[in-house]
Amino acid sequence: MTYSNTNDAGKNNQPLKNKERQFKGLSLTERQQARREKLIEAGIEVYGTHGFFAVTVKDICNEAKLTERYFYESFKKSDQLFQTIFLKLIDELQQNVMQAIMQASNSHEKMVDAGLTALLTTLKDNPRMARIIYIDAMLVQELHNQATIHETMLRFDRMIHAFVMLMMPNIPHSEREISWVSTGLNGYVTQIAIRWVISGFKQSLDDVLASCRVVFLALLESFSEKKN
Repeated sequence: MTYSNTNDAGKNNQPLKNKERQFKGLSLTERQQARREKLIEAGIEVYGTHGFFAVTVKDICNEAKLTERYFYESFKKSDQLFQTIFLKLIDELQQNVMQAIMQASNSHEKMVDAGLTALLTTLKDNPRMARIIYIDAMLVQELHNQATIHETMLRFDRMIHAFVMLMMPNIPHSEREISWVSTGLNGYVTQIAIRWVISGFKQSLDDVLASCRVVFLALLESFSEKKN
């Protein structure tokens, strides 16, 4: 008579654990993430060098040394990769600016200089970032109706708003007025940055800094006078 081993039968009927197959010590998810990061870095290189409208998916894949099927594993189209890169670079730029401001002394003038210097230095040290944010992103926004890019650029409005409130917490102006002023300051600095980037950073950083800071300091002086 043959007896079945109920313990073995139970083991055979148990569902297998969902373990990802390892390859070179990496799971499938980790390999996909690694390929995605390579595509992002490649995108920064080729977009930042040649411009969004001159670059194809094939160009990005060649730079990343990946086949096109891996591109579509992570991104539906080139626009989506560009948007991902834009958001990544904006975050880096804003973090640099905010960190510099928070590390500066309580002097209004030094805080202005620290924030603007961090912005301009980051752009000059990273010309591909500068081109993507201040040239290509503007064109993509206009031609492709990219609401995300427009909304992200508004974060600079809010950052400047927070900056003004940090320096002058008791400022005698409404939130709405400060919001409009912040938008104006952002537009002013953005236009200067665009011109500087397009010129290939020919103007010295000190000259560009002076052009930006004069408006900030004039504004703070004006607000201070009204307060007094």
